Amino acid sequence: MNSKGKVIKISGPLVVAEGMRDANMFDVVRVSEKRLIGEIIEMHGDRASIQVYEETSGLGTGENVESTGEPMSVELGPGLIGSIFDGIQRPLDDIRKVCGNNLQRGVEVPSLKREKLWKFTPSVKVGDKVIGGDVIGTVPETDIVLHKIMVPNGINGTVKKISEGEFHVNDTVCIIETEKGERELSLFQKWPVRRGRPYKKKLSPDMPLVTGQRVVDCLFPIAKGGVAAIPGPFGSGKTVTQHQLAKWAEADIIVYIGCGERGNEMTDVLNEFPELIDPHTGKSLMERTVLIANTSDMPVAAREASVYTGITIAEYYRDMGYSVALMADSTSRWAEALREMSGRLEEMPGDEGYPAYLGSRLAQFYERAGRVISNGSDEREGTLSVIGAVSPPGGDISEPVSQATLRIVKVFWGLDSNLAYQRHFPAINWLTSYSLYADSLAQWYDNNVSKDWMKSRARFMQILHDEAELKEIVKLIGMDALSAKDRLKMETARSIREDFLHQLAFHEVDTYTSLKKQLYMMKLILNFNDEAGDAISKGADVESVANLAVREKIGRFKYIEEEKTDAEFQKLSLEISSELNELINKEED
Repeated sequence: MNSKGKVIKISGPLVVAEGMRDANMFDVVRVSEKRLIGEIIEMHGDRASIQVYEETSGLGTGENVESTGEPMSVELGPGLIGSIFDGIQRPLDDIRKVCGNNLQRGVEVPSLKREKLWKFTPSVKVGDKVIGGDVIGTVPETDIVLHKIMVPNGINGTVKKISEGEFHVNDTVCIIETEKGERELSLFQKWPVRRGRPYKKKLSPDMPLVTGQRVVDCLFPIAKGGVAAIPGPFGSGKTVTQHQLAKWAEADIIVYIGCGERGNEMTDVLNEFPELIDPHTGKSLMERTVLIANTSDMPVAAREASVYTGITIAEYYRDMGYSVALMADSTSRWAEALREMSGRLEEMPGDEGYPAYLGSRLAQFYERAGRVISNGSDEREGTLSVIGAVSPPGGDISEPVSQATLRIVKVFWGLDSNLAYQRHFPAINWLTSYSLYADSLAQWYDNNVSKDWMKSRARFMQILHDEAELKEIVKLIGMDALSAKDRLKMETARSIREDFLHQLAFHEVDTYTSLKKQLYMMKLILNFNDEAGDAISKGADVESVANLAVREKIGRFKYIEEEKTDAEFQKLSLEISSELNELINKEED
């Protein structure tokens, strides 16, 4: 029986209702005649504190509140890909058809389109035994994504009837005989957003999520099924970095959550993604993307739900055996929503007013990432990688959200406003960033790229750290005090920074670099460094070495198209040797 009560207090998005003794924590409720959607977040006796996901202006005490008896859930089925949802999985394009450009309160629209027909091809037959997680058939959701219809978790039995043909998402396609009677299965299932979807086994993340971004793949890699954070001040390039990762990362499905972001940034995403051509398939990027838009002017409580909605959809595709990448932009706005709701509940504040449970809530979200074996009879392996942007006020990462995030994630891409002002993008600071996956990925790089990869990476990191120390000396006593060897190291570091780490997102060739090309670039820079060191030891002048014509060609190697890199690498390797030999001979003469 659904619990019914009356509103006794309204404080912004927080509504307190009495007479709700039969309701449960996290039940979805409908508030007032306008049927505003909300969720119970605290219970005291028969009083329920409800966070309302819509604007509460105009509400009065004494209005009715009705519990639906169900937790906040999402609909999982064909039609998710290519859709744009708000934070509680309402389809914004369908709402626009109902009420125009401005979102109206209390509008009820099903998350998945009920009128669309989907072609269902069964993969089981009558009499087959199935368990939760088994695939009973497939639906071609887009040209790229084959949607696998799975038996909901907890249902085990024998297939009594299975249909083939075109169906709506809510039509019955399969009947399973279980111990508790018959269960009808449609093309979609529901799942509560605050509960992680179960799996059979979690695996070690030992394969990289290749992104084509050199500073990420080479210096600070993320594993498939890993978690990463991108903290950075305003204007340092968090959103563009996430867009690049969404476009180029080797993931089958992208889930992009705009959590409390500016409306114009989300507009850019919504306009840009449908026009982008997916480099892996040649189709529109939207054919493998789910967008969740919860802009900063939308009700603050819905931000809290948006990250859970997004990660539940991502887990669903992970269970099908896909590699999924989730971008959350930004978790700071989500934490601000937690802080506001905590303040209205009059809870004891923690650091800077954030609730004491901020760290555990962040951990619950990030821990849902991973590389897993899904439930079911077949051994389907799926991965869910989570990349969260953090927007610390004033760029100060000592604030609570950044610190709580750093305790959880294993990759830290620290954006630097100084690099951004110098127009060095991506503005990831190589001295403060780190990746704890690098060692566990070494085996993969050795087997799939080259045994030289990890050695070259280690040398790059060492040269960049040495440069930072040498810069301090130069500030004190000038460049002339450095030895020829150290001056060469400074030149090599400049080459790494300007030619390798600096990458143009809007250049048609430089926007993505394959691992093979990245290795070639590392080798060219290091070969020049080694051979130049020999030349200097034989009497060559550092200035002359630094001004060789081949250095410009090494710098422009990143603009060489992928298919021409082999020939260009061989040619430049020979040029390095010949130009340095010429210089040595000239010095000897």
